[in-house]
Order: sequence, then structure tokens, then C-alpha cells
Amino acid sequence: MSTNTLASRRGFLAGSLATGIAATTSSIVPAADPPGRNGKSHMKLSLAGYSFSRLLPTRPTPAQEKSAKMTMDGFIKFAADQDIDGVEPTTYYFPKTVTDEYLVNMKELTFRLGLDISGTAIGNDFCVAEGPGREKQLSDARTWIDHAAVLGAPVIRIFAGKVPKGDTEAAAIARCIEGINQVLDHAEKRGVFLALENHGGITSTPAQMLRIIKGVRNSKFFGVNLDGGNFRTDDPYRDMAVIAPYAINAQVKVAIFRDGKKEAADLERVIKILRDADYRGYVVLEYEEKDPLGEIPGYLRRLRELIS
Repeated sequence: MSTNTLASRRGFLAGSLATGIAATTSSIVPAADPPGRNGKSHMKLSLAGYSFSRLLPTRPTPAQEKSAKMTMDGFIKFAADQDIDGVEPTTYYFPKTVTDEYLVNMKELTFRLGLDISGTAIGNDFCVAEGPGREKQLSDARTWIDHAAVLGAPVIRIFAGKVPKGDTEAAAIARCIEGINQVLDHAEKRGVFLALENHGGITSTPAQMLRIIKGVRNSKFFGVNLDGGNFRTDDPYRDMAVIAPYAINAQVKVAIFRDGKKEAADLERVIKILRDADYRGYVVLEYEEKDPLGEIPGYLRRLRELIS
């Protein structure tokens, strides 16, 4: 099969999928639009703190941080040594009590080392039913939006959540949409973008993602965090291509799961998907394998070559 024929066939399949998904979501209004592009892709390189999940302590006390294999300051200094553009300080590894002083010190360190803070992340669940638990989810999201504003993080990766036991997916998606809309006002006021991540559960497929995206009110401060390793379908690359036009942040993993089976990610293909969508923004390496200190530098060099 010729290259042109193969490309045409791929384009037809992707278009057919997108049309089918659109048909399932066409009745959901108002719709969040894809971000405005200028017709030319431009990408910068960042590294997620989650890449060191094996080394960074979760919600550390001062004593735990002193004895840890790596600290957040150490992660930032490691990233600076790799000559990349930014870091994503994942909030799971911030201390239990986060103060403005802590955030300002992190902001100072990254800036002094010539790094941007490309974004951050929260582990929210907007599918929680009405009650104190849901109010806490919304309150925590607003608090982390405030933290992001102090830190200078332009975007927060948010999750949809999971279907509560005994509930329906439709009801959970409706509550997720409502939750995003409820905190979006605050995000707009603080100038922080919300990026919904494809992260399993009710965001396992492009069709589910688009049901949520189309339900969120139209806002320039809402979009998608495209995670290259989280679609675990028969063709993850096809699914990435459907969602890529909505991406305001992008994460790259070094492995994908096709029908539940792990394989090395085709990084060149992932970057091409982003480039074809005219993506402009950060490509964030989120390494989840066993040897972060040994392997991350090589993957960053490869990604730098691909986005240049």
C-alpha cells in the first residue's frame, strides 16, 4: 500500500470515528470549543514531578522530606540539569500544609534556574454525590486554583472521577460536568486553565470525553490534558487524534496499553498527532517506569529532537 493511500485511509478512519462520536454528543449544549490556534504548532518540553513517584514522599512532613530519596527542590534541580523548558510540580508531593511561603519559594527556585512552571495537578473527583464529600471536592479544587495562581502555574490537570457504587455512568457524568462548571468561574477569575485528563473511568474513551467536554460551558479557560498513555483501547493513537484538537496541555508516557497489553509508545507518532492538531504548548514527560534517574534524560533528549 502506498504512503498516500495509507494516509488517506487513516484520515478516513479518523474522520469516521469523529463523526460517530459527534453523532452521540450532538444534543449536548452548550459546547466547550477547542482552543483557538494560529495554524502552526509550537511545543516546549517539561517534566512532571509524578515521574519520580518512586522517590518522592507523598504529602511529606518536614522529617519525611529530610529523609526522602528526592525532594521537590531536588526534582526541580534535576530538571534544570536536563536543559528543558519547564517542570510540572505534581501536588501529591507538596507538604500536608501548603503555605504561600512554600509556593513562592518554589516559584523563586524554578525561575532562578530558568524554568517555567508548566502546570500542576489535583486528584479531584467530581462524580461524588451531593453532600459534605462533594462540597469538599469543590472547595479543594478552588483552593488548588488559588495555589496555582500564587505559584504561577497556568494550568491544572483535573480528573473527572469515578462512578460511585450503585450509580449510573450518565448520572456521574452529569455531576462531573456540573462540578467543572462550578469551579470554572473561580478558575477564570484567577487566570488558571482547567485541563480535563483522559484518566480511565468516565474518561476512558473519546466518546465519554466528548460528552463531558460538550457539557461544559464555553470558556477560554477550559480544555483537555491529553495523556498519551491513558487510552487503553484497541487503537490509542486513533483516540488521541480525536481529542488532540481540544488539548491545552499534553503529557507523554513512554508506554501505551493496546487492549490492555503494554507496549513501547511510538513517541514520534504521538508528537505528530499533536502537531497535526496545531497544538501549541507544553509536552510534559510523565515517566512511570522503574528507573527514573537512569532513563528520563534519554527520553527527554528524544522528545527534544521530535518537537524541534
